[in-house]
Amino acid sequence: MTPAPTLPALIHPLVRAYLADPGALDTAIDCAGTPLHLLFPQVYLDNLHRLHSVLRRHRVHHRICYAHKVNHSRALLTTAHHAALAVDVASAHELAAARQAGFHTTDIEATGPKGRRWLTRLAGTGVTINIDNAWELGELAALATPTSPTPVLLRLSGFPGPDGRATVSRFGIGHRDVEPLLHLLARHTDRLHLRGFAFHLDSGDTGERIRATESCLHWVEQAYEFGLAPDVIDIGGGFRQVFTADIERFDHYTRTLRHALAGRGEPMSWAGNTFGYHLDDTGAHGTPVFHKYGNTTPATAMLDELLAAPLTGHGGQPLARVLADNMLELWCEPGKALADHAGITVAAVEFVKRTADGSLVVDVDIARDTVTPADQEVMVDPLLLPGPGTGRPEPCPTGVYVAGHLCLERDLITAHKVWLPWLPRPGDLLIFPNTAAYHMDLSAARASMHPLPAKFAVDYTGNGFALHADLDYRPAPTADLGRP
Repeated sequence: MTPAPTLPALIHPLVRAYLADPGALDTAIDCAGTPLHLLFPQVYLDNLHRLHSVLRRHRVHHRICYAHKVNHSRALLTTAHHAALAVDVASAHELAAARQAGFHTTDIEATGPKGRRWLTRLAGTGVTINIDNAWELGELAALATPTSPTPVLLRLSGFPGPDGRATVSRFGIGHRDVEPLLHLLARHTDRLHLRGFAFHLDSGDTGERIRATESCLHWVEQAYEFGLAPDVIDIGGGFRQVFTADIERFDHYTRTLRHALAGRGEPMSWAGNTFGYHLDDTGAHGTPVFHKYGNTTPATAMLDELLAAPLTGHGGQPLARVLADNMLELWCEPGKALADHAGITVAAVEFVKRTADGSLVVDVDIARDTVTPADQEVMVDPLLLPGPGTGRPEPCPTGVYVAGHLCLERDLITAHKVWLPWLPRPGDLLIFPNTAAYHMDLSAARASMHPLPAKFAVDYTGNGFALHADLDYRPAPTADLGRP
């Protein structure tokens, strides 16, 4: 018999140990029921240590700003403060949360689009404002005062590629608009302090990041001609996660899926969903919407490659050396890279049904938007565990679709067929791995007045795993990665 196509998830050893610990998950469910979000601050710290090691190996003077938007968790925010990070906030509510967690305003950077009320709240507080457009800077020049000069970064965009064409983004300042802003900053040095230049790319292409960095370095030089003295290059975030534990099995699944979409083999998609593939008489082609789940390059490798990259405009010297020689500080805004593998979501099976076309649908007590951004398809298999007080049945791999608890056709957690080790029973548990980065909160809503899942933080101590309400979590004085 041909093995069922599967999508095994990469799971951090600490999380795997937690799930294997008899009674640990039962304790959490007894405390809060399901659905349930579990955060692992020690995994967050492990990710942080890996990023720090790359930066230190390259001897780069740096600041890491945790992108708070990645997760609303107070536990992760408190862990970031405890680890002496700065924080990137994108709203007044995130600013308030950061201040409550202990961050000083000088350790806070405000990013994203900013209206007048938000700028008024920020001006003169010591928060560094990452300027998105000319209007923001002009407004800030009117709001800031000489008694409390406001530090700013200019966010650039529209970097030309090898073919000379620039990628269009709704964010950032185009090259033609930078010089007028330098004139404005030079006129208001008593109230605006240009700290440096920034960019943010979601691309995994190191070449694109190098071109963006070289552009920032160019504008640093130009700023000095205006009497300004920037000393920061902010490379933003956008570092990739690694979801899959087995790229060969991932590739096998996607090949099988393409064959199924072309009508060759068992149906594997709900209601004709093509996941972004283009179908023609020869098969399914193109790049699917879930392509990021096939990434195998961790954030640390991306950062290492960028810092080691030779810059043509600086005699082929690596970026790290250019930064050091010019006494520039590197800032970055990781969110996904820090929260990677630091959270799971637990849902309970409500029932299983067979639809009119013969498909098996497993309904769970959580909505799609609470475990993934609404426009994505999560291409890693959930883990199936027996419900509390029940045993594990004999293996019988079964292909199913997983549906949420909303009265909406679109509330399908998996629009692709998932093969589980047995046909789930009411009360069995589905564990959705690696949900801490954007999956828990970005699209979550209280549709049909369903409450949002409870959030808890899990620590490993010498006495086993400890469970803390997310809002109450406090890192131990020597908090580090536990090793069960």
